[in-house]
Amino acid sequence: MKRRIRIAVTVSLALALGITALSGCGSDAGNGSEPMGGTGVESNEIPESSTTAEVETPAESTDADAETPDAGNEDAAGVMTHEEYMAAELDSEVVIETYVQAKQSWWDNKATIYAQSPDGAYFIYNMNCSEEDYAKLEPGTKIKVTGYKAEWSGEVEIAEGASFEIVEGDTYTAEPTDVTALLGTDDLIAHQNEKVSFKGMTVEASKDADGNDMAFLYNWDGSGEDGSDLYFNVSYNGNTYTFTVESYLCDNTTDVYAAVKALNIGDVIDMEGFLYWYEGVNPHITSVTAAQ
Repeated sequence: MKRRIRIAVTVSLALALGITALSGCGSDAGNGSEPMGGTGVESNEIPESSTTAEVETPAESTDADAETPDAGNEDAAGVMTHEEYMAAELDSEVVIETYVQAKQSWWDNKATIYAQSPDGAYFIYNMNCSEEDYAKLEPGTKIKVTGYKAEWSGEVEIAEGASFEIVEGDTYTAEPTDVTALLGTDDLIAHQNEKVSFKGMTVEASKDADGNDMAFLYNWDGSGEDGSDLYFNVSYNGNTYTFTVESYLCDNTTDVYAAVKALNIGDVIDMEGFLYWYEGVNPHITSVTAAQ
């Protein structure tokens, strides 16, 4: 489902907070919502107590040591684990460190990305980002993101207007987790936004506007054309699910777009993608191959 036009989460706290993070700036991405600013972490330096060699003041030295912040932990102050992020209230400010897995789009100084850490994944929608910084967000790049947690039609995300900074150092690229057996279970949503795979899925018919059986549709209702999102139905254990090739993520020049256009009803396929959610599971597929 395209998300240029949507109901934005309004966070009144954002108007009061005006603290800018270290990198990323932009404006509205074209869906009519107001950007929501994040907050940074400020460090306070506490001078050490002066002592002389002749006078021992162990109590004062202990107090000074206790009050002085650990400089090595300043960068990590306030950063949440994925578990803490998921437990946070909607509309509350969140601060995470994670790794870029794929870039969906850049528009009007806004970037939408899929990100994942070893402990969980995130969808970051319309994050403030210059075009220059967007070019730096290669898969595996570590970023620190400050924004507000939101939900849209079941998709838990960091809402429009988040700020970010690139964190130098390690990189991480997630391997897809096979969640085929979790389809139709309550456990599947625990992997929301992760890079996942599906094995041995059967292509089922989709109905176009004239009632014809099709292996895929341009847009969810068949109203699109080449270059639009691709929607197709697949089944597993007697249940049918709708998967999507999101054209902002994988346009009509990509292998996966061509592979879906070549599908036939009854084909058995393996897939990889990101476990996006829209009124239920709606994976954004990045790879389609014949089942192995």
